[in-house]
Amino acid sequence: MADGTRCIIVGGGPAGMVAGLLLARSGVPVTVFEKHGDFLRDFRGDTIHPSTLQLLDEIGLMGEFEKIDFSKVTQASIPASDGSLATVLDLSRMQHPFPFIAMAPQWDFLNLLARAGDAEPNFELKMSTSVTDVVTEGDRVVGVKYEDSAGSGEMRALLTIAADGRWSRVREAAAIQMRDFSVPIDVWWFKIPSVLDRKNVLTPAFAKDRSFVLIPRKGYVQSAMLLPKGHDAQLRAEGVQPWRQSIIEAAPELEEGVQNLALDDAKLLDVKLNRAKRWWRRGLLCIGDSAHAMSPVGGIGVNLAVQDAVAAARILALPLREGTISDHDVAAVQRRRTIPTVATQMVQRIMHRGLFRVMQTNAEFRLPVLAAAAFRLFPKLTTLPARLLGVGVLRERPPIEACR
Repeated sequence: MADGTRCIIVGGGPAGMVAGLLLARSGVPVTVFEKHGDFLRDFRGDTIHPSTLQLLDEIGLMGEFEKIDFSKVTQASIPASDGSLATVLDLSRMQHPFPFIAMAPQWDFLNLLARAGDAEPNFELKMSTSVTDVVTEGDRVVGVKYEDSAGSGEMRALLTIAADGRWSRVREAAAIQMRDFSVPIDVWWFKIPSVLDRKNVLTPAFAKDRSFVLIPRKGYVQSAMLLPKGHDAQLRAEGVQPWRQSIIEAAPELEEGVQNLALDDAKLLDVKLNRAKRWWRRGLLCIGDSAHAMSPVGGIGVNLAVQDAVAAARILALPLREGTISDHDVAAVQRRRTIPTVATQMVQRIMHRGLFRVMQTNAEFRLPVLAAAAFRLFPKLTTLPARLLGVGVLRERPPIEACR
């Protein structure tokens, strides 16, 4: 099938695998290159939002997804000034077929997509295969160079889609220019073998000059700790005990679970926020983190990338299948996805500034009493942030041919 490939996709993450599956089901011969031998990583976004769950249902994979051992998050609560917890986001109030965020290991999600792709004659997944460069003719990208266990090779196609993440080698090789935004925070990502009483509720927790986000999972708590940008080495030099103590101060119920935490358990996420000035050049399109690295704040990066992939497949399936793809077709993907991307990044930048102010003051963030009272008196207020988080600014629908 590789000789007839019409679309090369570099990167077997959510964006690449979704785009590959949808295009293959739409009659486009696709080859996906993934440099690793499996989908296991130190840091993977494990949030599957309602928009992605609805996509899985539309393409007939929700039944398979439900076999994965996942937990649900339906609410987010913030401490109020009077000491209570105020629910500020409630997905369960949305009019949506899947009113929750599924917390599932991303490798399970990607393996599901890989199995679905394996059933399609137009889909090929090449694992343990690193793309080293793009192949160009004049100003057009016509394919890629790659290396695998058999040596080096070259493959050509009508279109190459870069879905290889925030450090995209394909984007760099194609000289796609980026616009970078200042980010004041980094994140430590780690697991605590404890159980929270607040089931299905995402909760921030605070200690002196430390802010955490606690996500209940089955048998453990997935945790993120915010730290000032570039302070990873300094915090590690302080040793493990101050870190453990700050977790206990923020969430005393986790005291037993933190006793065996080691600094190696904390994986650093170097937070970046950027966006390509132009997501494409002739013969090439960037989607997902390759086009726009997102902050982990809100956990929406994966789902924004998936929506990019859905839009790309719907817009490009016909011209790829018929061999008529043009710059106008590829540019249409960026035009479609620019507003939700810009809007999401603007919200994240505002949230970054707020979080950094909290970190600088060494004080806990507390929701004003009047604001907390408003959320309690008018619970429907919680549905607006829920919809923005769970569905996004613009929900994409897959090609009709890809639905089952």
